[in-house]
Amino acid sequence: MTPVWFMRQAGRYMAEYRAIREQHSLLEICRTPELAAEVTLQPVRRIEVDAAILFSDLLLPLEPMGLPFDFVKGEGPQIERPIESTADIDRLKLFEPREALAHVMQAIEVVQQELHDRVPLIGFSGAPFTLASYAIEGGHSTNFARTKSLMYGHPDAWHVLCDKFATVVGDYLRAQIDAGVDAVQLFDSWVGTLSAADYREFALPHSKKIFDAIAGRVPTIHFGTGTATMFAELREAGGDVIGVDWRVPIDEAWEDIGFDRAVQGNLDPTLLLGPPRRMLDQAEDILNRVGGRPGHIFNLGHGILPSTPVENVQMLAQYVHRASRR
Repeated sequence: MTPVWFMRQAGRYMAEYRAIREQHSLLEICRTPELAAEVTLQPVRRIEVDAAILFSDLLLPLEPMGLPFDFVKGEGPQIERPIESTADIDRLKLFEPREALAHVMQAIEVVQQELHDRVPLIGFSGAPFTLASYAIEGGHSTNFARTKSLMYGHPDAWHVLCDKFATVVGDYLRAQIDAGVDAVQLFDSWVGTLSAADYREFALPHSKKIFDAIAGRVPTIHFGTGTATMFAELREAGGDVIGVDWRVPIDEAWEDIGFDRAVQGNLDPTLLLGPPRRMLDQAEDILNRVGGRPGHIFNLGHGILPSTPVENVQMLAQYVHRASRR
């Protein structure tokens, strides 16, 4: 049977989550172990998922490094003082995640006590390129002009910045593993803005440093979007499982990645907003393309969208289990 879980499976599409959000900000939930654990567990109770993913945010390491941020309604995360110079990079601090992000480790322990090994728990962090993009742009970007301006114009400073992120993220993921997660995912959400050659020069060494730091501890997942031109590079950077988004057929992607790696994906999240029949037909197509080959984890190509009907998520998980048993 094909295992299935969904990125952002804990979140705004669930009434239980919205009820908590009425009382608490997103950062309050992340910083309160009992709340983070409750939100992590909500989809496990409601949906036939085969993994829980820790409710957190990939930007959490930024604040202890000296880059405070908050979430602005309707706009997403905003960094208070974005990186503008080499002096800003030099001021960034390394830190001990077991102390500065102790609440994350406590949330992991609470979740594992509640799960009783029912399903594995996935921890995660952001990859250096994506963290650097947020830190430089100050939030989300459409063209990443400031990020690439620093990257191309000051490559030495860029590598210093990403090396700091790689050191921090490697330590942070090791701490999550020590606290009890069963697998980890490295999110490189914005890496698709790079060409394969730029990925190799500016991102690959830093993501590889992270995967090297946690090698052999737990299974690792390497996720990005818009990565159809750089599967060989993602594979080289690391990850037992490579995430595939919906822009490329999963069988073609797997061939490019290599069958000695597992793959995760790759339904378009917007299909869950439309007619269930189309959603299920597309899920069937993905399963047919995989053809029962071991090593496929069914997931979306990116996170569940907030307006998704929870019934569609439940239906999809049940369908994947039923269809893959045949």
